[in-house]
Amino acid sequence: MSEQRNLRVLIVEDEPGDERLMRLALRQGGFTVDLSTVSDGHEAQRFLRREGERFGHASRPDLILLDLKMPGQNGLEFLAAVKQDERLRAIPVVVITTSTLDADVLAAYQHGAVGYVQKPTDINEFIKAIDKLGQYWFELVRLPENPE
Repeated sequence: MSEQRNLRVLIVEDEPGDERLMRLALRQGGFTVDLSTVSDGHEAQRFLRREGERFGHASRPDLILLDLKMPGQNGLEFLAAVKQDERLRAIPVVVITTSTLDADVLAAYQHGAVGYVQKPTDINEFIKAIDKLGQYWFELVRLPENPE
């Protein structure tokens, strides 16, 4: 799949260090992806709906990597909004968060997440986790053709 076209990934993450680590891990894994980043759920919705000057030409992502704990609209609120939108609900969303709460895991899946990854606190383990995630989503899984 990734040999045919670059896959597009939207990272929704308010912590710049975690966003940089995700980018680094995906690059080190050799994945051919176009990465876009926003820092909260409201911004992510504007990106997906191509609203405003900044996002007017945004490409629809093939996968969303979503943090739960963000200011403004949190990850669960964003996830619920995306899965209620007929044009966006088919985009797979993987939650990547520090939360260990069973209630957050359950809520993420109930709101339509396709995966829940707890962020390791060790940098090397974090990079390994993102690499494994990349292997699964970009090498093993077949994603639907992007309607763009």
